[in-house]
Amino acid sequence: MQPEPPSQRIVARIRTAIAAGDLRPGDRVPSTRELMRTYGVAMATATKALTALRQEGLVEPQPGIGTVVARRPRARASAAPSPADRLVATAIRLADTDGLTALSMRRLAAALGMPTMTLYRHVAGKEELLLLMTDAAFAEAPLPGSDPSTGWRASLATSARLQWGVYRRHPWVAEVMSFTRPPMAERAMAHTEWNLAALERAGMALPVAMHATMMLASHVRGTAVNLEWEANAEQDTGVDNVEWFTAQEARFARITAGGAFPAFTRLAALGPDAVDYELDTLFEFGLGRLLDGLAALLSP
Repeated sequence: MQPEPPSQRIVARIRTAIAAGDLRPGDRVPSTRELMRTYGVAMATATKALTALRQEGLVEPQPGIGTVVARRPRARASAAPSPADRLVATAIRLADTDGLTALSMRRLAAALGMPTMTLYRHVAGKEELLLLMTDAAFAEAPLPGSDPSTGWRASLATSARLQWGVYRRHPWVAEVMSFTRPPMAERAMAHTEWNLAALERAGMALPVAMHATMMLASHVRGTAVNLEWEANAEQDTGVDNVEWFTAQEARFARITAGGAFPAFTRLAALGPDAVDYELDTLFEFGLGRLLDGLAALLSP
């Protein structure tokens, strides 16, 4: 018998805790870093476990808090999904599991148990498939109802954290998003509209607001690109992030021994816990500083 994958073991334990009432709706569940430390697993494994729990509707992201037990169970569909919906859902599952590079029309057809050419009755090709997948991913994190009384900073932070949640659940979305040829995904475009409206209400000219919106989106996506990259690197090498850094210690010591990198040397002397490299932390730090900069720009 094959041993149970570590991510499934984590999912089973958290699922059991929720069913037993040990974790109640609204309670915070362990973060990626906490799961890594508790179970001794790599970041990709911990992320996969949290993604599986979200897909089951057991947990949900809570801006400013983290991942919590879902307050309401995910509504059941009243009717069977259409072939196109089933196609998109299966494609998302494959991309979540093995990354975007592993997704092909041939593999998708095999997963659905149908001839490859049958897929083209529902989508024109892979480009349209990726568009539909992206739109479905953003549909999982809808923006709240518009409230003109909400300040621009809170509005932009809400959008950024919802986008971050999309990338956290579906790291491949970061590869699909682009500024030069952005996908015309309606629910992703809604975030741009939301931010433009918030900044225009604050008195910013629309062209400047568009640059500000792109800057924020670039920060979220730029940080999220590391999610997919790290998962692929671990899959290709079998070495997780912690093991990789450990293996670089001797090389780091040789490079810094001559005194050419004094700041690096002082930082290393502070110990491994001096800097929190968790991507959630880096995302929040960058978001805060970007909003500070926009506040200065908006000041009279």
